[in-house]
Amino acid sequence: MRGHVPYCSRSRRLVTVNLSSTELWPELQSAPMAAKPSTSASAYSEGSIRVLKGLEPVKQRPGMYTRTDNPLHIVQEVIDNAADEALAGYGKKIKVTLHSDGSVSVEDDGRGIPFGLHPEENAPVVELVFTRLHAGGKFDKGNGGAYSFSGGLHGVGVSVTNALATRLEVTVHRDGQVASLAFAGGDVVEPLTTRDMASGDRKHGTTVRVWPDAKYFDSANLPMHELVHLLRSKAVLMPGVSVTLTNEKNKDVQHWQYKGGLKDYLSQTLNADPVIPLLEGEAYADKHSDTFSEGEGAAWCLAFTELGTPVRESYVNLIPTTAGGTHESGLRDGLFQAVKSFIELHALLPKGVKLMPDDVFARASFVLSAKVLDPQFQGQVKEKLNSRDAVRLVSSFVKPAMELWLNANVEHGKKIAELAIKAAQTRQKAGQKVEKRKGSGVAVLPGKLTDCESRDISVNEVFLVEGDSAGGSAKMGRDKETQAILPLRGKVLNTWEVERDRLFANNEVHDISVAIGVDPHGPDDEPDLSGLRYGKICILSDADVDGSHIQVLLLTLFFKHFPKLIETGHVYIALPPLFRVDVPARGKKPAAKVYALDEGELNAILDKAAKEGVAREKCQISRFKGLGEMNAEQLWETTLNPDTRRLLPVQVEDLGLATSELIFGQLMGKGEAAARRELMELHGNDVEVDI
Repeated sequence: MRGHVPYCSRSRRLVTVNLSSTELWPELQSAPMAAKPSTSASAYSEGSIRVLKGLEPVKQRPGMYTRTDNPLHIVQEVIDNAADEALAGYGKKIKVTLHSDGSVSVEDDGRGIPFGLHPEENAPVVELVFTRLHAGGKFDKGNGGAYSFSGGLHGVGVSVTNALATRLEVTVHRDGQVASLAFAGGDVVEPLTTRDMASGDRKHGTTVRVWPDAKYFDSANLPMHELVHLLRSKAVLMPGVSVTLTNEKNKDVQHWQYKGGLKDYLSQTLNADPVIPLLEGEAYADKHSDTFSEGEGAAWCLAFTELGTPVRESYVNLIPTTAGGTHESGLRDGLFQAVKSFIELHALLPKGVKLMPDDVFARASFVLSAKVLDPQFQGQVKEKLNSRDAVRLVSSFVKPAMELWLNANVEHGKKIAELAIKAAQTRQKAGQKVEKRKGSGVAVLPGKLTDCESRDISVNEVFLVEGDSAGGSAKMGRDKETQAILPLRGKVLNTWEVERDRLFANNEVHDISVAIGVDPHGPDDEPDLSGLRYGKICILSDADVDGSHIQVLLLTLFFKHFPKLIETGHVYIALPPLFRVDVPARGKKPAAKVYALDEGELNAILDKAAKEGVAREKCQISRFKGLGEMNAEQLWETTLNPDTRRLLPVQVEDLGLATSELIFGQLMGKGEAAARRELMELHGNDVEVDI
């Protein structure tokens, strides 16, 4: 069972079971339960521990650091570095060349990577950048850092590019000299050499040429459409910067340089005619801001269409966030609040219609470019922004700007209101139809269930909460419109070997089935899902070992007796925080309460506070022993609010029923204690848990 963890730069390690993996069960490759001799205790010694050094971790597990379907992302890491130079105001040109030998070169006219000796490491800095994980110039984000705003934050990107390349060449023009060196498989093969600049050389900049190693990727070919889109978007987001793509094979040269910015880009990309002129705006915090750092903010362009698929693109510090994130939530919230206020002011809402954020956003297309000082992404590929402050950052700038525009352009505002009201009416009609179809009602809802008001399963959620105390906080902190709460008492029955006819003998299982409105079924059955009452079924338990156990028991229940709910993407795991940090006021910035998922995030918060002048010892750290310790407001802010929470979608790899059941039987079967013990002895070192 695999969940796609909303992993920020430093997120809690979540132990999940990947049914497609043969690493934990290599015996499945040969025979279904082939006997494997147990490893004797004497064979496990000091020499059994292997320490991966340098770039070896990347070569061993490339999928942890980049996408392995094609080499685009490792090339993008180099392009992003060039874009960061332009973003910092030091570069005006980015040239990408696809060579006929399969290599790719990226050239910029920025400051050039320093090539002098590092004061501590006693090695050329440019060599460290390409050969050491977590070495880079983008960690110091405050005053005095080389980069205030950048997409890089891990110091990992180009070293991954180097590790997964058969050859990589770097040439730097800087300080009146030209420096060059070359790598193979991540190792230096041509040490650093320098020469004086000749008359034809450019004064400054960096050129990186990389030969991606095909053995690490499903396909060695770069997807041209995605590459073109990436480069074009860089030009759009940096007006005045010239971006060029040259293909040596077909002599094709493409050049982009936009002066019209986001508005021109969106108008060219739209699939249908907008009903009103495009809305463009930008706002950034100044040095007098009490809430945000100087320079933080966003630029946006909005369009509303009646037909066609909406175009929605977002970026953080020029990095494309294809999966969206908290900055998009901020745009949605700001737009909703502004349009809602406009509709109320002009009394446009028909009786009985209730407006929701998705109604306003339904026909909206946008391009959003946010600048965040210390962004936290979902994983190394940076597809989704998880920085919680970004919701408030973007919303606080979008809302007043939209309110001003709507009241200055009343007729255009009424067009937007009309589209939103139409979407709300369509949604409510659909909800009523569903309710009428299942109105012959099956069973009385369980008494412990606190139901939501809405009957639209596309927005409805039910939280299966561990314990009555946490259930009470969740009931008070939830959104009554769309969120239902079902408290569970104690640990749920292990239902792996329970017959379907005996399931309802357990009260907790009975209540869960009745609450969600779907009967137990097998993987080959065609259950009636028309009675489903919630689009999201969220498992919410404590962030401890017992909580993880309850998660496993509930996941076993859904996999064994409600497999269609997992298959159709209705089951989720909520990730509550483990720590709360009270940061005292610093200068003009007020005191803040920040939540951390694990110790990694906790240390990141303390480091950021230290950079802002607050010593670690002045920050008060609280550890939540369980959900029951959270009050309603805390639970809403951290775990229930759709804009700031972290939900883990549960999916099952398509391995075939026999293999999946074999693995679950080994993990959950009562007669498989010996097999589980052997599994733990063999692979106990591979698991990281918080006890």
